[in-house]
Amino acid sequence: MDGHPLEDLLAIARALGWGAAKILRAYYRGEPFQDGTARNLDIQNEKDGPVTAADLAVNSFVLGRLHDLLGDEQFGYLSEETYKSQASAAPFPQDWVWILDPLDGTRDFIDKTGEYAFHLALAYRGRPVLSVVTCPELERQYFATLGGGAFVETPDGKVERLQVSACDRPADLVVVVSRTHRDGRLNALLQKLPCQNQLSVGSVGGKIAALVDRRADLYISLSGKSAPKDWDMAAPELILTEAGGKFTHFSGEPLRYNTGDVNQWGGLMASNGCCHEALCAEAIRILAEIDGLS
Repeated sequence: MDGHPLEDLLAIARALGWGAAKILRAYYRGEPFQDGTARNLDIQNEKDGPVTAADLAVNSFVLGRLHDLLGDEQFGYLSEETYKSQASAAPFPQDWVWILDPLDGTRDFIDKTGEYAFHLALAYRGRPVLSVVTCPELERQYFATLGGGAFVETPDGKVERLQVSACDRPADLVVVVSRTHRDGRLNALLQKLPCQNQLSVGSVGGKIAALVDRRADLYISLSGKSAPKDWDMAAPELILTEAGGKFTHFSGEPLRYNTGDVNQWGGLMASNGCCHEALCAEAIRILAEIDGLS
């Protein structure tokens, strides 16, 4: 990339992740601003879910820094908090697009479960090549580059390479699930899969963190009236795949980003890769059965 080596962009993204974590934790704890004024969440209930002052503060911090450092000639910027203000739903014309979720798991943030995350990915022609997922309450930041592996770092500077579990018996797999984003169709699918061990974790970033930390082995997303968005999936996807996992549509097709439609419709499966294709096929079969009965 002209003038911007991927290693330099990763260093920028990692610094932004820790900076975002500091802002998010200040809002999470209700710490006052430096002048002593209260740091209120100012929750707004939007159609797609709640938005807080923390979302907006991190969005402004990250996009402001990226614009200052990189400009907008070579890079596009797709963010949960600003995409609706775009003139049209057309894809960004740039080959390189930053995809930002300043606060993934806003409901968990508000409910004080601690299971919220910051996502930042860089996509090239619709596929992620660099990503950061920061989990402030875990004090862990996950990062990856395409072909370069996935790693986790802690505030003291310690960095470890990540590798998903090698569990290859469907009955032994642990499925990470949401507490709230579950409709009847998804519940019916989960009940019929051979893997019945479940772990509840908020935010997609937190769920994929559970996979690369080997606390879980499988995650399924199934759109209904709404669907997860590009910014929910882009950063976690690369971290999982670079740790040896797989993240696809049930059909096996890869996810595509910056298509003009930010929704990731259909069934998506993220796993440690060991039983991925067989479980995708099983999910398709079970859904056909469920939909045939409805």
